[in-house]
Amino acid sequence: MPMLYSQHQFAQQAREQGVPYSRWGPSIFIHDIGLLIDTPEEIRLQLERAKIFRVPNCIYSHWHPDHVRGLRVFESLNWGTWHYPSQNCNTMIYLPQQVAEDMTTRAGMGEALEWMESVRVIQQHVISDGEAIILKDIKVTPFRLAEEYVYAFLLEGNGKRVLIAPDELFGWEPPDFVKGVDLAILPMGIPEYNPLTGERFLAETHPVLKTEATYRQTLEMVKKIDAKLTYLTHIEDYEIFGYDELSVLETDLTDPLVKFAYDTLLIEI
Repeated sequence: MPMLYSQHQFAQQAREQGVPYSRWGPSIFIHDIGLLIDTPEEIRLQLERAKIFRVPNCIYSHWHPDHVRGLRVFESLNWGTWHYPSQNCNTMIYLPQQVAEDMTTRAGMGEALEWMESVRVIQQHVISDGEAIILKDIKVTPFRLAEEYVYAFLLEGNGKRVLIAPDELFGWEPPDFVKGVDLAILPMGIPEYNPLTGERFLAETHPVLKTEATYRQTLEMVKKIDAKLTYLTHIEDYEIFGYDELSVLETDLTDPLVKFAYDTLLIEI
């Protein structure tokens, strides 16, 4: 069985071995429609590593810093100084209703968005609750989770349905309209127990258990969604599981089929 690393050992392993042991911020790029979901601090490096140099569209799931603080990437990607007098490129930024409010009042990113729009490196579009957008015949519908400031997304098109919930599943009950999707992408959740040994990691009174879904709770949601394939992501350094440990763990997660995401993973459905 793979060795269970301490936090320090895991960080050293990630630095020394790189992909797939590395673990950067939470973000997903959907190549077919040029849609980036969230911009963590490392997003510029992530895009360069993936050789993605044009991002036509971006949508945000919620205001938390680990999902928005890389917003400046659009200035880097789209600024037209070196092509004067041609105009800048721009990225369409889609903001679900509550995210649009929170980016100004909570994350302090409203002024940055306004400035980038004023120099034409982005455009903003607020999506009211209940609305959807269409990108190259793919319907993208944001919807609120139990924590009402955060959104998941249902993508529908070409006979396929995909659920992407980037974070914050605490208290969520999967609705009928997401059940049986072809692919679900969900956060792993906090490992209250070591999934390999059953050893308790966190005390029952730990405050994080009052605000974050646990790994076991996530697996219960996975069963209710009953997707053909589920990938668990948003796997943090502090969860002290490396790529090897998670590879062992997923060998038992076959009904329904569950796998663990890693940096540079490509999924085709």
